[in-house]
Amino acid sequence: MKLLTHNEIVDQLKDKNFNTLFIEPLLADDQIGSVSIDIRLGYDFLVSILTRKPAIDPCPVDDERKRGIQSYFQETRRQIGDRFVLYPNQVVLSTSLEYISLPDNIYAEITTRSSYSRLGVSVTTTLQPGWRGSIPLELFNHGNSPVEMVVGSRICQVRLFQIDSKVEYVTAKSSRKYFGAVRPTVSRADKDQELERLTRISKCL
Repeated sequence: MKLLTHNEIVDQLKDKNFNTLFIEPLLADDQIGSVSIDIRLGYDFLVSILTRKPAIDPCPVDDERKRGIQSYFQETRRQIGDRFVLYPNQVVLSTSLEYISLPDNIYAEITTRSSYSRLGVSVTTTLQPGWRGSIPLELFNHGNSPVEMVVGSRICQVRLFQIDSKVEYVTAKSSRKYFGAVRPTVSRADKDQELERLTRISKCL
């Protein structure tokens, strides 16, 4: 495994072959640092809201009265330069302004930029080799004060790691729940097969 440096990232982006790194739009040259790429906050947000339901139930249930996970989030959109307020202990789903396509031998780790970590904002995720789409950003405010997030600002950074072997991220036998998404997507935990199996087992006990 190897961490890509500035020149290697630039070379990957210049190579227009099918199985190479693609990130658009990169709005400024200084988005590419020594060993990372700064990523900007996108337009769309899914904001977690309180409901009269005591808890989110991710298990699949054939019951029309059950609330879907989507109903615990409210959708909103902002324009470049607009403010979005992230309140303490609030989960907000968003995406990067950039669209990214990873080769089948490179995976990405996304972390909060230090400037926003110091405000209490947390963003952490991993993208598998072969991933395509806008980067999903699960925003959380660990601090005591609301934070104004500016759409288009560089809030997180991507580090790219090259591995020795190639990975088939998308195959005929595997379905990817968030692959290719360009807008924030709620949890699809209710699609996990083990939850369905566990639900059946519990009914038999």
